[in-house]
Amino acid sequence: MLRIEDVVSCYGRIEVLHGVSLEVGAGEIVSLVGSNGAGKTTLMRVISGILPLTRGRILFDDQPIDRLPAHVRVARGIAQVPEARQVFGPLSVDDNLRLGAFRRHAADTSRALDRIYNLFPALAERRAQSAGNLSGGQQQMLAMGRALMSDPRLLLLDEPSMGLAPVLVDQILDTVANLRKDGVTILLVEQNVNAALAIADRAYVLETGRIVLTGSSTALADDPRIREAYLGL
Repeated sequence: MLRIEDVVSCYGRIEVLHGVSLEVGAGEIVSLVGSNGAGKTTLMRVISGILPLTRGRILFDDQPIDRLPAHVRVARGIAQVPEARQVFGPLSVDDNLRLGAFRRHAADTSRALDRIYNLFPALAERRAQSAGNLSGGQQQMLAMGRALMSDPRLLLLDEPSMGLAPVLVDQILDTVANLRKDGVTILLVEQNVNAALAIADRAYVLETGRIVLTGSSTALADDPRIREAYLGL
């Protein structure tokens, strides 16, 4: 579904991604793991169109999308859940979700809202509440729901466990696994390597803007380099 070929991207004159290549097949959960500053969020922004690439190609369904603006990529079926959630605090839960459905008709939006509130009952109970007054876990649910309102086929999920209690991390990651059952393909950036490998089919390890390891989640979880560097074993 997604193929990234030799992607280079910069912030100003500083090159952050140095020829990154990876693939995500339809129906997969693929994790991108690495330490802070490795370039994981930069890559997600490049895929979604928020940040331009300097060199390389991004193919979605075998069609190049690297020159398309972000809103057109959403229309093609790609949605991003940003790092640190970035909900619109003064707006209600309902209005935050409706913003995610900017490309849908009113009837489709109503059906999509019902789906999100079934997926996240805690949001249904707070639909008129300001998003800024939600807990961290509820805001993460809202950010995921907002992205899902566009009915994506590929969900870019950036650090969903950040700042959450372990019980909420388990709940969010269970939801991610269930989304795959509903036909959503997922590229997951997650600093909690143990949790990421537990739900992913395959994983890539990104260090200082380069892919240094790739393989099945099981193989990487058993790799001594991963166990020492990321799992503390």
